[in-house]
Amino acid sequence: MDSRTGKRIRMGRLVNDLSGRTIVVAYSHGLILGPQPGLRTVAEMRAMVDHCRLADGLMVSPGMVRSLEHAFVGRTRPSLVVHLDWTNFSRGVLPYEQGSQVAVASIEEVAAAGADAVMTYLLLGDDDPRREADEIDRNARVARACERLGLVHMIEPRHSLERRNPERKLEPAIMQLSCRMAAEIGADLVKCVWSGSTESMRSIVESCPVPVLVAGGARDEREPDRGMAIARDAVAAGCAGIVFGRTIYQSADPAATLDELRRIVHPGIDR
Repeated sequence: MDSRTGKRIRMGRLVNDLSGRTIVVAYSHGLILGPQPGLRTVAEMRAMVDHCRLADGLMVSPGMVRSLEHAFVGRTRPSLVVHLDWTNFSRGVLPYEQGSQVAVASIEEVAAAGADAVMTYLLLGDDDPRREADEIDRNARVARACERLGLVHMIEPRHSLERRNPERKLEPAIMQLSCRMAAEIGADLVKCVWSGSTESMRSIVESCPVPVLVAGGARDEREPDRGMAIARDAVAAGCAGIVFGRTIYQSADPAATLDELRRIVHPGIDR
């Protein structure tokens, strides 16, 4: 037997074989942002994940796997994606100008819990070049562990100093570089923020050797349809799917929002 078979099986659970795309509901924001609307209590979270049963994947933190395990039990339930990294680069309370992160579980523990995939951050552009090298090494070790145990590895590259230099967050050349680096390290999937246009996103997708997923970002009540527009443009740009969290779980009707996104990402497919 070969662990590559494990990767193929797990990827097949995460990505819809008819559309070739996936919808992952990011539900791990408590790990980095603390209590948020839509995930303030365990009771609220247990009710919320029931609205996400038609997602292809549901991403939670290691500490919430046991509390939410019912969401993953059953042949038609979402694939379990574990948010492996804690980070401080994007939080609003006790913010840091320069990001840092650390894994909060091992790949062996994640595999034992029945997960199909893990997500790690790759923070680049640090003031200290040694810290960037450490990030490459850290992600490479996770990638090799996922290869050994047959898990899918999703990497989200971000600019370590995007709080200080927000304009660099969406710079196409930087996004192309960071996504390509993530793939070359060994990511099976690369998650990135929306670049701002279909054209620039397509250039990132075309230069990345593995499928690219687009993050939804914070929900903006002033632009309630922004998430749908990003999803449509992401599909048009050739992305392999979306990783949306607050767009779904902070909406007035999470199940209906997910259904609308499924019609965009998986057109004409019931499941």
